[in-house]
Amino acid sequence: MACAAVLAPAMLRGSVGAICTQAALLRATPSPLRHLTLTSIMKSRWKTDHLERTANVLRHEVVSAAKVCGAAQESPSVKRLRLLVADGDFTFKAGQWIDFFIPGVSVVGGFSICSSPRLLEQERIIELAVKYTNHPPALWIHNQCTLDSEVAVRVGGEFYFDPQPADASRNLVLIAGGVGINPLLSILRHSADLHRERANKGSGYEMGTIKLFYSAKNTSELLFKKNILDLVNEFPEKIACSLHVTKQTTQISAELEPYITEGRITEKEIRDHISKETLFYICGPPPMTDFFSKQLANSHVPQEHICFEKWWL
Repeated sequence: MACAAVLAPAMLRGSVGAICTQAALLRATPSPLRHLTLTSIMKSRWKTDHLERTANVLRHEVVSAAKVCGAAQESPSVKRLRLLVADGDFTFKAGQWIDFFIPGVSVVGGFSICSSPRLLEQERIIELAVKYTNHPPALWIHNQCTLDSEVAVRVGGEFYFDPQPADASRNLVLIAGGVGINPLLSILRHSADLHRERANKGSGYEMGTIKLFYSAKNTSELLFKKNILDLVNEFPEKIACSLHVTKQTTQISAELEPYITEGRITEKEIRDHISKETLFYICGPPPMTDFFSKQLANSHVPQEHICFEKWWL
């Protein structure tokens, strides 16, 4: 499950928009949903959980009903959900997460959105990818959730990429470990949408290059492989990826082999991409996030160019 510990770039903070603290969350919410969310929040606060860890993180005001409209196994341990969001005022920025309220489950989940904001704009759908754990919301998603299951969602988080058309062009380096790929995939997909918009209209934000470094135990646990490679092939001059596996025991497929490196992501690989135009986004286990954020700082990358989110299982 995802939780946030964030240093957001100054250039992005200006576009946070209309968000508020937890105390002001239930604007015009239908009474059954209002009871669900308020009860869940009150019960969940008794635990050291997502709500407590993110108590000081900015959240949107809108709590929206949502319905499960798709589900599939993304890997042996990760289930992908598609949610149809009811409230037209529900929005998010690429990289943010949601509070996930489940009827009958007192603990509130916290899961990063892995889809692009454009999918929500066009189809009112968001996507999540949730790893199997004993945490009650994750257990519900893996064992009880079905098509048309109803939940409630609210956006939060200060880790995002939301450039405005007049902003200076930036390169991105995305560093992911395990299910930490989720918010970075959202950023990657959003960046691809910005590329398409610029190509089609001749206006809008001008993206620089994007390099994704992504590490997992083995290729079966590298999530969204096809989606990532499709974007690399669509934008070969703009998007590149380096996929790392640390405990691979089977043969790597011919399709994946050109992109795979056996072993962890190294400091040198990241250092080679340092420039004054580059922003670094890091999401993964806390030791990995701490290591790369400290190494970048030691390499004199400005703190406002180092953005990170930690996740806990």
